Amino acid sequence: MANKKLTLQIDFRSGLPIYTQIVNQVQAQVVSGKLQHDDQLPTVRALAEELRINFNTVARAYRILDEARIISTQQGRGTFITEIPPPKVTERLRRESLEALTQRYIGEALRLGFSKSEIRQMVSDQLKIWKEASKSEE
Repeated sequence: MANKKLTLQIDFRSGLPIYTQIVNQVQAQVVSGKLQHDDQLPTVRALAEELRINFNTVARAYRILDEARIISTQQGRGTFITEIPPPKVTERLRRESLEALTQRYIGEALRLGFSKSEIRQMVSDQLKIWKEASKSEE
């Protein structure tokens, strides 16, 4: 079993519930390969303490992840990443992760006072920059 550390960044100003942020970030780390089959997650109490959030919030996120069969909690042993989901599930998780990232980005940009057209233009400009940078690396 690899001993990788789960890294989460909670945005308390985000409109996204904390338990949803945890679920999205764990899913994203599984999809990206950062977390793999049999990697152990912190206990609910340990994670709640580390993030300085309510125990029940972490328990709710773990319950959702368990229901999605992304994690498995084994009494007395701990909580582990289950087998990597099949491609169809992985693709759905990837899309959900992208959707969550996009919602956070747009929400923060709107809070900063940018219009929808300014946000759209910035995304378009950044995609062009990425495209040009990838061409120059070839």
